[in-house]
Amino acid sequence: MAVIPSLIRRFYAKRINQIDHFKKYPVETQHSTLSEIIAVARATEWGREYDYSSISSVKDYQSRVPLRSYEEYLSYIERLRKGERNLTWPGYFNWFAKSSGTTSTKSKFIPISKESLVDCHYRAAKDILAIYSFNNPDTRFFSGKALTLGGSNKINQLSNKSIYGDLSAVLIRNAPFYIEKIRTPPQKIALLDDFEEKLELITKITVKQNVTSFSGVPSWYLTLIKNVLAYTGKSSLLDVWPNLEVFFHGGISFTPYREIYKRLIPGDQMHYMETYNASEGFFGIQDDPERSDMLLMLDYGIFYEFIPSDKLYTESPSALTLGEVEKGVNYAIVISTNGGLWRYIIGDTIVFTGTAPYRFRISGRTKNFINAFGEELIVENADKALEEACRVTGAIISEYTAGPVYMGEKSRGTHEWIIEFEKAPDDINLFTSLLDDTLKSINSDYEAKRYKDINLVKPIVRSVPPGTFNRWLKSKNKLGGQNKVPRLSNTREFIEELYGFLVIL
Repeated sequence: MAVIPSLIRRFYAKRINQIDHFKKYPVETQHSTLSEIIAVARATEWGREYDYSSISSVKDYQSRVPLRSYEEYLSYIERLRKGERNLTWPGYFNWFAKSSGTTSTKSKFIPISKESLVDCHYRAAKDILAIYSFNNPDTRFFSGKALTLGGSNKINQLSNKSIYGDLSAVLIRNAPFYIEKIRTPPQKIALLDDFEEKLELITKITVKQNVTSFSGVPSWYLTLIKNVLAYTGKSSLLDVWPNLEVFFHGGISFTPYREIYKRLIPGDQMHYMETYNASEGFFGIQDDPERSDMLLMLDYGIFYEFIPSDKLYTESPSALTLGEVEKGVNYAIVISTNGGLWRYIIGDTIVFTGTAPYRFRISGRTKNFINAFGEELIVENADKALEEACRVTGAIISEYTAGPVYMGEKSRGTHEWIIEFEKAPDDINLFTSLLDDTLKSINSDYEAKRYKDINLVKPIVRSVPPGTFNRWLKSKNKLGGQNKVPRLSNTREFIEELYGFLVIL
């Protein structure tokens, strides 16, 4: 079997060289990408409206095409869903990825072109395998099955010419036929709408198979892992799948889940590789296992721009190109793609950790933050503070969300944290103090607002019973798939909703 990894590495050698090329020439690669997608779209209604034929530089493009959020793009999306041709991209869109990003009831429908499927999403899947094989020359990944949990949304007709599902369902439905030979469970089970039924069927099928990898959202795979262990009576996942070696994870931060995964999959054979995939495109891959950041993938038909997050909601914010960004700054991402999205603000924020090559960390969402008192708390801050509190106390977190407690006539403001522990701390007050102190050490705005309790007092941490967040998600028909618990909110909307599903411990 040793010959298989060798052949795989040889097969992927050309692609590894291409990745090395855009790492060496990132700005040139991006300019070329923009020129290519503009050329393809110049005859569309959008291309004619903004005179794509006469655009000769990035500055031309930026001055001519306005920045747009999903809401500002919605009129075009609705026309695309009705089957209009040659609107934002040549031809018509047969597939749309349904995405919410949070548990809000409003859904987004992102158009998926053939080019974005093949040249972005599927190219990224191949790149993950190429990079993993290059970094792990003795891998036996290809000797077994790749477990795919799949989306919880069934495919539905939007019109006579278009259908939708969540991104994972769209990718599964359009995958080459041979993928079914190496993936588990069968497509009909992976695409079941009922997450709980799917969970049981996947468990019964896969415990008999040689699973070597799985990929997806950490929170939902944790639910599956617990179900598999309960079904088999095992305490380690390696007792069920002894050749399991890698989890390709994304969608949410892995930080709150790292310790529990280590406990359920003990030993050194398990690898974890972060990816950054969204309905709008595939953006990043953790190419170096010794680093915790990701490489920005520059040749997937996506042109990137970046807006400093503190300027995002100002009038006419300026967007920077790749060559203009700096390390350590929180940026909102803007993309133009081979899926017909143009200067589209996707709602995620990142921080660059390097510029040679361009590597980054996901820092949060443009709408997932707490700034009710000027503290500018982002998800990255929250994850780091919780990680430290867990490290010291030995606690393990399953899910969490946080929001403000507003100032009253005779009370000062604070933050309220609703946390579902896999292993609760022995001393919740110590845990809270560690959370608070770490936030003060990594966020100067939070520290300033906490100074002598003048504006903010010590946060409130509420421990809730297992299953609370899943019951909440189920009530919103958001169980499974790519649905995520919003980590932070600048309002009390999610906390107030959760009150209806919890008993405070």
